[in-house]
Formats: sequence, C-alpha cells, structure tokens
Amino acid sequence: MKTNLLRVAVVASAAMLLSSAVQARPVPQAEPAKSAPQAALTFPAASPAATLSQRVGLTDIDIKYSRPSAKGRAIFGKLVPFGEVWRTGANAATKITLGTDVTLGGKPVPAGSYALFTIPGASEWTIILNKVADQSGAFAYDAGQDLLRVTAPVVALPAPVETFTIGFDDVGIGSAMLTLAWEKTAVRVPIDADVVGQMVPKIQAAMAAEGKRPYFQGAMFYYENDLDMAQAVTWMDAALKEQAEPPVWMVYRQGLVLKKAGDKAGALAAAKRSLEIAEKTGGELGAEYKRLNEELIASLK
Repeated sequence: MKTNLLRVAVVASAAMLLSSAVQARPVPQAEPAKSAPQAALTFPAASPAATLSQRVGLTDIDIKYSRPSAKGRAIFGKLVPFGEVWRTGANAATKITLGTDVTLGGKPVPAGSYALFTIPGASEWTIILNKVADQSGAFAYDAGQDLLRVTAPVVALPAPVETFTIGFDDVGIGSAMLTLAWEKTAVRVPIDADVVGQMVPKIQAAMAAEGKRPYFQGAMFYYENDLDMAQAVTWMDAALKEQAEPPVWMVYRQGLVLKKAGDKAGALAAAKRSLEIAEKTGGELGAEYKRLNEELIASLK
C-alpha cells in the first residue's frame, strides 16, 4: 500500500514539474517579414542616348550620341558658343564608326571609330574627326589627336528643330550627306564610300569565275555609275540569252543601256520589244511598263 502511494506521489510530482516548465517556457514569436531590397530608381535622361545606323553602298556607318533639347533656350552662339569645340550633342562625345574607308568632305578617312567634334560658327562649322573615339565630352579634347578637319556652310532651317538630330540625307549608291540639325541651323557634310572602287574588282572577278555570272546586275551597275557602257551592253546581251522568255523589265532595261551606250536604233528596238511584252502581260505590271517604254520610245525620236 505504501509502495503504491509512493508511486502516485512521484508521478504527481513529475507532472507538476512538467506543467511548471511548460508554463515558464516563452512562447516563440513570429519573425517580422523581411522587406525586399528597394530597387534603384531609373530616371529618364534629360538628353537621351541614340544610335544611328546607315549603310552607304557597302559601308556600314554607326553613330552614337546624346540628344539635348532646346527647351526655349537660345542655342548656337549662346548655350553652344561660337568658336569653341563642341562634343556635338550631350554627355559623352559623339562617336562615329565607319565599316570601310570613306572620304568625309573630300578628305580620306580609314575604317574605324572616331570622336566627332564640331566648332560651330555663325556662317560655317568646322567638322572634326578625332582619333580618341571614347571621350567624356570635350573636356579632354586634344587637337593633336585630330585625324582631319573640314568645313561646312551653315544652312538656315525654315522651322526650328527642338531636339538635336544627326541624320543621313541624299543616300545614293555610294554616297550620302551627314546632316547635323538643331534650332534653326543645319550643316551637311558629304560622305563618299567609293562603292565603284570596291565593286568593280568584285564584279570582274565574278565574271571571270566558273558558274553562274551576274550579267544583269553587272550591266546595271555599270549603267548606273557611267562606267564602260560597251561592257554593260555585252553583259546585258548575255543576261537576256539566259532567259527562255525575257521578262518585260529586263528588256526595258536593255533599252536604257543601249541608249546610254549611244545605240539609238538598238534602244528603240528593245523598247518596242518590251512594249509588246507589256501589252501581253497586262495588269498593273503591264500597264507600268507600257508607260515606261512609251516614254523611252518618245525620248529616242
């Protein structure tokens, strides 16, 4: 009996100790939620960056610059002083990359990357290519690193240009005008990519190689660039002989080539032949070449 009472006492004592320990243990608290790190804000640039790409002939030209806006300010002679080197935009100096050798304003420029600086003036600007392509504005500009300087006359614009703009105008087979415009001022500098010098050796090599030759394309390149017209006539004849049924547009262009080569009778015959094909073709294509051939025939009379 005593033994049973002792066991009950021990169990009761242990239960009391366990209850006390549970009550004394602190209740774990939930950890506060961790906030995500705040992302850095990106603000719009006052003078946003721009990239301009233009192929001139076989030459890729890329320009990277920043574009400030006038925002009611007087620009040339005020914000951009006359007679001082300008980074030609905002932020970093404007960078121009040329894929092949070209001429800028008539002066040779090897392929590569350059900083494009200018010295604005009231009646003309000086355009500068500097051999240090990546520069922070014009702060470290060194005239000793200039590759070339050319001048360009100022052109007064009829309407103001709010945001400084660099562009290419009058893009031809191998030439273009590099245009800088802001406020009511523009300057234009000719770029020549010497596409004839690049293409003629390639055309001649293709004509001498085995396999299919680019007779039509070669004839038209010579025609468009006023090269050896006797050679253009020969290649055009070869192109037409490859056709079971010569297309209307090819025969019409044969007439153009013959006219430029001085063969008036041959040109007239080609135009009449193309006109006959156009009348049989019908539709929009036929109507277009009917008109073109009639104009060509009229020019040969």
